Amino acid sequence: MFAIPEHYSTATKASIDAQIALMTSLTNKTFESVEKFIDLNLNVARASLHESSNAAKQLMGAKDPQEFFSLTSAQAKPNAEKALAYSREVVGIASTTQAEFSKAAEEQFSDANRKMLSLVEELSKNAPAGSENAVAALKSLIGNANASYEQLAKTTKQTTEALEANLTSAMSQFTHAAEKAMPKAKK
Repeated sequence: MFAIPEHYSTATKASIDAQIALMTSLTNKTFESVEKFIDLNLNVARASLHESSNAAKQLMGAKDPQEFFSLTSAQAKPNAEKALAYSREVVGIASTTQAEFSKAAEEQFSDANRKMLSLVEELSKNAPAGSENAVAALKSLIGNANASYEQLAKTTKQTTEALEANLTSAMSQFTHAAEKAMPKAKK
């Protein structure tokens, strides 16, 4: 008779340990992503300061307005390409982080589900006569929760893929528009 509370206690402890491990893992992944964003922004800021200084020197050295405008338009395309590269880096970091979060959540859910089913099986073996309906209802509840989670995971994945496709499309359109505008700016 003491086996059931002991199993429940062990399962509860394992669940809490798994949740702590998941939170630690997600926190570490969050810090890694923030670190990547900070590194990216610092590198972009350094490069931007250096390039701005060089561009200002070139513009100040222009001999006439035509040369000034020529230098200005020559800088437009590289600046657009750098903005596009920055956007791609940001999307890459965000996509990687999201994928790692999803993977960690899926692993946690799968492990918790496996342990819960094991606990229910153990409880059903030791359940008193006449409790078959309650055990069946519990198993059905767990099955429904699994189906709901799988649908949520599938929808989340589809949403993420659609978002990435839309961002890629927007960046492609921006690049195309910037390339079209460059010849016009030189005229």
